[in-house]
Amino acid sequence: MASEWFDELAEFLRIPSISAQQEHAADVVRAGNWVCELIRAAGGDARLEDWNGQPLAVGELRASRDPERAPTVICYGHFDVQPADPLELWHSRPFEPEIRDGHLYARGVADDKGQLYLLLCAARELAAAGELPVNVRFACDGEEETGGHSIVEFIEADARGADAAVIFDSGMIRRGLPAFNIATRGLVYFHVELSTGARDLHSGMFGGAALNAAHALIHTLAQLIAADGRLAQDLRAGIIPPSAQELEDWKQLPAGELELSEQGARPADPLAAQEFYLRTCAEPALDVNGIESGSPHVQKTVLPVRAAANVSVRLAPGQQVQVIAEAFERLLREAAPEGAELSVQLLSSSPAGVVPPDADAIRLGQDAFQQVLGVRPALIRTGGTLPIVAAFAQREIPTIISGFSLPDANIHAPNENLPAEYIPLGIETAKALFRELGRL
Repeated sequence: MASEWFDELAEFLRIPSISAQQEHAADVVRAGNWVCELIRAAGGDARLEDWNGQPLAVGELRASRDPERAPTVICYGHFDVQPADPLELWHSRPFEPEIRDGHLYARGVADDKGQLYLLLCAARELAAAGELPVNVRFACDGEEETGGHSIVEFIEADARGADAAVIFDSGMIRRGLPAFNIATRGLVYFHVELSTGARDLHSGMFGGAALNAAHALIHTLAQLIAADGRLAQDLRAGIIPPSAQELEDWKQLPAGELELSEQGARPADPLAAQEFYLRTCAEPALDVNGIESGSPHVQKTVLPVRAAANVSVRLAPGQQVQVIAEAFERLLREAAPEGAELSVQLLSSSPAGVVPPDADAIRLGQDAFQQVLGVRPALIRTGGTLPIVAAFAQREIPTIISGFSLPDANIHAPNENLPAEYIPLGIETAKALFRELGRL
């Protein structure tokens, strides 16, 4: 019955812990304290730690028997949420949870409070029954939605470590078909400026003779992308290709053509739809995120001598930030026309994360999901960047990245939801997961 969990979870979801809005800073802290209080009430230790101004909820429930020898699992989730705007598009109040047509609606129910709750409840119930076979550590942050790095710094500095990590902040391929994300892409983000003269010029007087900064920047960036849509070879160094098992599991994913069309997108080239998952999950990708030069809105016959762009490169699993960042700048400078002055600034970066698909934790995790759901999770990759996955990978902690949200969960949008049946089902799956990880 929903009443067994609804009131408690609703209490958590009612906290408007919006990290992007300063007026809700106290609510973010309140949500972190809520996590700590649940762990303490379950018999564990927990504290809200101030990590350079950001709240981290850090706690642990010890194994029921022989905790000194039991495996240790560290669970990550975030207790901050996205803003709820536009409010007029919600069918119910975003911070007043409501079950409607079999779904639980509230901001944060799928991303990520509701899913973090599954792990907290599972550990609590096993501990209460004296059946918790692992030490369950929780390390949760309140700035995931604003791109903060406090949790990454915590993991990097953590002296204790763990035998496995679990993150429920993802979703199913479709209803009834779970997935484990075993790789994430990294990111290097640049600001590029190009100058070709002292001042803008009259295009009638100088066009065709003077170097045009807009032309030069467009030409320079284009040289880094091969004709078949793939990046220059130097930007492909270090790629770890998908395993045969991954390629087989990808066949269960929606067709690339459908993924593009549902977003109103057009394929980049004739093979883009066919190679959708290879390109978005296992290959690097260069994107011009914004470009500015001259007079793009007012009719003005100007020859611009300055151009700027923000450019990101998503790193494929296996690639190294420094190697690709250096290759990008070198290739850019080599491609720039003679006479162009180029400035390249690395604004931010994050390494890719890779989980060995044959790791014992992954196999045991698949066993646990299959026991409860009757389906073995597919091994897939995500095209996004999750810095914490790379942090766990650098510590050689295999990570299970999964979850129970569906493609229509409206994450980051109005009417965010999670199937109500997946709350108790997710708790049972998490309990089976802890039991299986006790075999590590």
